[in-house]
Amino acid sequence: MKNRIVLGTVQFGTNYGINNVSGQVTKEEVATILRIASEGRIKTLDTSSAYGTSEQALGDALKKTGLKFNIVSKYPKSEVGVRETFLKSLTNLGVDSLYGYLVHHFEFYQDNSDVFDNIRSLKEEGLIQKIGFSLYNSQQLQYLIDHNVKFDILQFPYNIFDRQFEPWLPILKEMGVEVHTRSVFLQGLFFKDVNTIEGKLKPMCPYLVQLHDYCTQHNISVEQIAFGYVLSNKAVDGALVGVDNHQQLERNLEVSRFQLNVEDIDFIRSIKIKEKELLNPVNWK
Repeated sequence: MKNRIVLGTVQFGTNYGINNVSGQVTKEEVATILRIASEGRIKTLDTSSAYGTSEQALGDALKKTGLKFNIVSKYPKSEVGVRETFLKSLTNLGVDSLYGYLVHHFEFYQDNSDVFDNIRSLKEEGLIQKIGFSLYNSQQLQYLIDHNVKFDILQFPYNIFDRQFEPWLPILKEMGVEVHTRSVFLQGLFFKDVNTIEGKLKPMCPYLVQLHDYCTQHNISVEQIAFGYVLSNKAVDGALVGVDNHQQLERNLEVSRFQLNVEDIDFIRSIKIKEKELLNPVNWK
C-alpha cells in the first residue's frame, strides 16, 4: 500500500520556507531522504523547473540510488517554450517520461492558453501520464470549469486554516481528478512562536494561539492535527510536504499515521480566518 505523502523537493534546489534555518539540502542528504521515502512507501515526488537546481539534484540522487518514483514537474512562466522546457526537465531528472506535468503559474496560462495545448500534445505523445494545473485559489478552478478545460491532476493549498477548496473535493473525485494538496503546515507558519511574529502576519496570531492551546489541552502535536486533517479527507490523493532533512521526513511519516477524532475535526472547522489574503504566503512580505 502506497503512502499518501507526496514529497516536495523545492528545498533540494532553493533556500525555501519561513522556518528553514539550514538552507538548501545537500546532495548527500537528498539521497538519504529519497531512500527513507522509498522505505516509507512514498511513491510520488513533486518538483518544477522553477525550483532552482531541484530537478538536477533529484536526477543526480535518483541515478545514485537507483530508486524509482512517480515524478510530477511543472511548466513555469517562461519565455522558453513548453517542449524545450519539458525536455530539459527530462534530461535533468534522468528519465524518459513524467507521471505528471502541471502549469505552474496560472495567470501566465490565462494570457497564453496555448501553453496547455502544448502540454496536452506531450501527453498524446506518451511523454506524460497526467496533465493539469497548480492552483492558488478556488476562483482559478472555477475558471477552468467555466472554460471546459479537461485536466487529470490538480495541486492546490489545503490545510486547517485554508479550506477554500474543500467544497470542490467531492466534485473533483467524481470527475476522476487526482488531487494533490500542498501547504499542509502553511509553509511552517503553524509552528511559529507567536511572540516572534511581526508586521503583516500579526493578525494571524490569535488563530495560532487558538490552535496551539487546543493542541496543548488535548495532548496532540500541531503536526498531528495538521496532517491528520488533510489526510482525513479521502478525496485527497496526495498531501505534498517538503523537508529540509531526513529527520523531518521520518517525523512526517510518523505523524501522517495519526487519526483525528470528531472533536478535532469540529474544532478545525470552527476556525474562520477573516484575513483570507494572509493564507497566501505571497502576501506575507
